[in-house]
Amino acid sequence: MSASKELAAYFEEAATWDADRAALAARTQRIAWSVAIAGWLCAIACAVAIAFLSPLKTVMPYLIRVDNSTGLVDVVPQYTGTAELPETVTRTVLSHYVDVCERFIWATAERDYEDCGAFNSSRLNQRWAAAWARSNPASPLNLYKDGASIVVRVVSISFFKRASGLGDLAQVRYVKVKRTLDGAEEPPTHWIASIQFTRGTPSKDPKVRQWNAFGFRILDFRPEPELSPALQTTPMNSGRSAP
Repeated sequence: MSASKELAAYFEEAATWDADRAALAARTQRIAWSVAIAGWLCAIACAVAIAFLSPLKTVMPYLIRVDNSTGLVDVVPQYTGTAELPETVTRTVLSHYVDVCERFIWATAERDYEDCGAFNSSRLNQRWAAAWARSNPASPLNLYKDGASIVVRVVSISFFKRASGLGDLAQVRYVKVKRTLDGAEEPPTHWIASIQFTRGTPSKDPKVRQWNAFGFRILDFRPEPELSPALQTTPMNSGRSAP
């Protein structure tokens, strides 16, 4: 009898030990799942927080100016597109636009292409891309692949106002000279471009803003060959005899 009691006590103690092991494993599993769920909740919370903060993250380019005589450093204020620009600035922008859009130099061709596109409207940029496409026989990439270049010199800029008083039209007269690879120059050709422009908010893209800091937008650009100055100054009655 004593042996049976001792054996029963042993099995009862063994069962208790096995139950403790099962309980410990269950508790460990619950803790592991709790930690995993808490980790996922933290990750989701971080992702949501970053998503809400993304609109607040902007890149603001600043121009730092240093006075050569005093050494003072200050930040040049940015143009926000709300102030009226003086005519001299408009002349400078239009002169720069005609220069980079009409010239062709292999060393700066890619930069000039992007520089001109920074001012164009979406419609003009589609036309600009088609004009420079390799598939276009008249593309400057095909016309001047022999190493020739086109140099532009702006002669004059005139502004016109509509009947409504809106001054968004300009005519730019300029000269184009073709130079061959050996440096020889062909006779200059005279051109006149009709430009319709507007002013808007400068782009927030730093790459675009470095070229077009004032938010100028060229809505229409129509260059045409102009009669040479000699023909323009020829009197209309030169064929008549004096009375």
